[in-house]
Amino acid sequence: MLWEHQRMARTVVIVDDHADFRAQAMELLEAAGYEVVGSCPDGRSALDAISEVRPDVVLLDIQLPDIDGFRLMAHLDALSDRPTVVLISTREAVDYGGRVARSGAAGFITKAELSVDALARVVARR
Repeated sequence: MLWEHQRMARTVVIVDDHADFRAQAMELLEAAGYEVVGSCPDGRSALDAISEVRPDVVLLDIQLPDIDGFRLMAHLDALSDRPTVVLISTREAVDYGGRVARSGAAGFITKAELSVDALARVVARR
């Protein structure tokens, strides 16, 4: 099982304004063999990190203090080798209407449901 996750996506940037969540997500993913190459508290630092390290996957909180996740997605569309983006939130996807489906993200996971298996299912659909 571990190797399946590594084969699908090896590098991850976590974008969330809560340091505790970023630390928990990093611990979870690294324990499963992912390499977390960036941990960003806001959209602007995320854009810089993603452009610099070119991760396979971006775990992207929708509600950020500067640029919301949907607007950040539009900036990522300009990248020639855009990473697979998985949107996350404490809210449910339905709370955002059709914006999640229209965002271009590979999928959505609530923060409470984040697991290595949930992430692998979303990334595999891409």
